[in-house]
Amino acid sequence: MSAVNQNIHTHPFLIDNEWRESESGKTIEILSPDDKSVVGSVQAMSQAETDEAARASKAAQEGWAATPLDERAALMHRWADELEKMSDELGDIIQREVGKGFSSAKVEVIRTAELIRYTAEQGLRVKGEFMTGDGFPGGGKNKKAMIQKVPHGVVLAISPFNYPVNLSAAKIAPALVTGNTVLFKPATQGAISGIKMIEALMKAGLPEGVLNIVTGRGSVIGDFIVTHPEIDMISFTGGTKTGQHIATQASMIPVVLELGGKDPAIVLEDADLEKAASEIVSGAFSYSGQRCTAIKRVLVMDGVADQLVAKLKEKVEALKVGKASEGAGVVPMIDDKSADYVESLIEDAKDKGADVVTTGDRQKNLLHPTLLDNVTEEMRVAWEEQFGPVLPVIRISSVFEAIDLEKRNEFGLQASIFTRNMEDAFSIADKLEVGTVQLNGKTSRGPDHLPFLGVKNSGQGVQGIGRSIESMLRDKVTVINL
Repeated sequence: MSAVNQNIHTHPFLIDNEWRESESGKTIEILSPDDKSVVGSVQAMSQAETDEAARASKAAQEGWAATPLDERAALMHRWADELEKMSDELGDIIQREVGKGFSSAKVEVIRTAELIRYTAEQGLRVKGEFMTGDGFPGGGKNKKAMIQKVPHGVVLAISPFNYPVNLSAAKIAPALVTGNTVLFKPATQGAISGIKMIEALMKAGLPEGVLNIVTGRGSVIGDFIVTHPEIDMISFTGGTKTGQHIATQASMIPVVLELGGKDPAIVLEDADLEKAASEIVSGAFSYSGQRCTAIKRVLVMDGVADQLVAKLKEKVEALKVGKASEGAGVVPMIDDKSADYVESLIEDAKDKGADVVTTGDRQKNLLHPTLLDNVTEEMRVAWEEQFGPVLPVIRISSVFEAIDLEKRNEFGLQASIFTRNMEDAFSIADKLEVGTVQLNGKTSRGPDHLPFLGVKNSGQGVQGIGRSIESMLRDKVTVINL
């Protein structure tokens, strides 16, 4: 099979630049979150086929690392160009496969092309070091050290469903430009988008074996691939429990994890409440809150809570709810199981006394946006990551209470602080145990070149283009004895 065609509903995997179908004949059907229509199918690869893909990546790595850096960077630029040419096609596939609005899906593709270009330019700036032994005992003054930056080898890139192109390329591009080869495992829901993205890389001139794709059921190939002896590094974005399992299974190889969050928006009494409400609603409900950086709870001072909740209610009720294909902002969740979980959090909060400010009916996996007020610590939604269109409001009496609530949270991805007093903002920010603090703005991942990280159960390692490049390299020291 020479290439994937949009009219072909069964999409192949890629080994050594050959598009193939599984010898087992087994496939996994991908249903659109929008209307449960069949978007297509991907291959349910066997362990033997997965092993072949991993070994192909290993076999190509030495030659790829020896390829001049400017040639590797040039490939990235050509890939970005090809992606832009496919932005309408890929935007349509992302919309149908993961239920994201077309305009947002197309922006993801264009944003990804820019990420790849920036990565190529940053890759050209990687430098080693030279050190002297100085006066350390043991003949230090007679030693000189050259520190090279060398690739790990084969990087296993595992991407999530919610940004199937951007978060895949954020792993793949830094790995390739630094001389690693890649074994790419897209999320099953999102795999078609990932495969099409690699089609663009093939058009750009991908050398044989430098990137191979595996698709299949986690129960069959999940642990097998994570523990494969040819894997030298893992970069994973997804749920916290899965990330923790991968970290345990990976044992001695480097692992970068981008996991869940319970990002709070802390609203002080002097905040611009109109701006705060707009940022919070956008941050909490776009793509139905199916983002690790979505605002997942509001911690608001008692004195302005009534005003803020009224503004939040007005803005939530103005949100367009419906199918992604109809341009809605609150869209069906990725599957029924996810919707069931979010609904269970809402029901638990209601049973324990939370006030339902606004909500709506559920139609299958479409949950209408729900705003909950007077949420207390006893409620699951105060602590568990909802990853869906529900926003709990917790009223607080002091900033110390907000800091305490955040510190006792198992997650530590991001937080927002809304206040006009920058001295207060920096003081609070210094005390929060998160990777990033946003001042007077919603929590978000970008811009893509800024450092992005989580602490506690939100992740391990640092991403963002420059940091991702660093993570894909290791030091190799050569000591000259004079």
